[in-house]
Amino acid sequence: MTNINKTVVVGMSGGVDSSVAAYLLQKQGYKVQGLFMQNWQNEPGEVCTSEIDFKDASKVCDQLDIPLHKANFSDEYWDRVFKEFLSEHEKGRTPNPDILCNREIKFKSFLDYALKIGADHIATGHYAKIKHQGDHTLLMRAKDLNKDQTYFLHEVSGKEFAKCIFPLEDLHKSEVREIAENNNFINHNKKDSVGICFVGERNLKDFLKRFIKFENGNIKDSEGNIVGTHPGALLFTQGQRQGLNVGGVKDKPELPWYVYDKSIKLNEVYVCQGEFNNLLMSDGLLMEEMKWINKEMKLDKLDCEVQVRHRGKPVKCTAHFLGKGVEVLFSEKIRAIAPGQSAVLYKNNECLGGGIIAKALKD
Repeated sequence: MTNINKTVVVGMSGGVDSSVAAYLLQKQGYKVQGLFMQNWQNEPGEVCTSEIDFKDASKVCDQLDIPLHKANFSDEYWDRVFKEFLSEHEKGRTPNPDILCNREIKFKSFLDYALKIGADHIATGHYAKIKHQGDHTLLMRAKDLNKDQTYFLHEVSGKEFAKCIFPLEDLHKSEVREIAENNNFINHNKKDSVGICFVGERNLKDFLKRFIKFENGNIKDSEGNIVGTHPGALLFTQGQRQGLNVGGVKDKPELPWYVYDKSIKLNEVYVCQGEFNNLLMSDGLLMEEMKWINKEMKLDKLDCEVQVRHRGKPVKCTAHFLGKGVEVLFSEKIRAIAPGQSAVLYKNNECLGGGIIAKALKD
């Protein structure tokens, strides 16, 4: 086998995806080692799910007869991910820490650590595909489009991807679970992790109160009428319905209320009725702080697709390059564009890169 002398260090999370990734690489003839990353330091007395995950990862590695390293990246995570997460929240934006974690920890700290212990490549259980084209390494959508995670990976550079393998690129999730079950992996039916890793099962509002001061304020409709109160405008984002506690408003129909905007300066949240109310819909967006998988685009404009959230529908668009930012005009309206979240551009299933949404654009 051509892979027989090549060492791959797999990021072992304790979940089924990374376990099957390690198994497949071993079957392909690689020398496989595992690395468990601890990215968050819990307070004394708090339930630490990472201990359970480490035990699951250890059992799978024992079963595969591969070594498992453990590295503590919690300091790096605090400095390079969590501080930015808090800073963005304080500005009233809603960042995605998983995107930062991939850029700063999983494909930087992890990669550096793996290379130091002799790795030729790193691998993870992400659903994404790598394509080598000349001097460039392209990031492509996975076969399982429902699980595709390229949205979360768009801030990682092609230089890092050149050292990476995604063994699950051509598998559906159901096939991954079947492989795990056939090999009697302890985690074959383990639930996928969801939400923010450092929040876990806790309520996000209660967690953020430890770091950010919130003040009660008014919820207003589009006509300026007060229809309720909130515990802090920072906690709400465009399109949100949960947690509003608005209902039974005089002279208003019994329809759900949704956040369409907010003012951090005034500490006010603005709501409308109807899931597809025009106040929630946008014709485009402006994004800044662009990150490209490979070289920066040198075009005036590009016809492509944009995705504004994980598992969001890709929408055809025209991207106009404005120097520092990109103006994206949609072929159809998109609901609940949220400043601070990421918009990612695709062309023929290739993830080109993306940026931070600065504002929504409306006709």
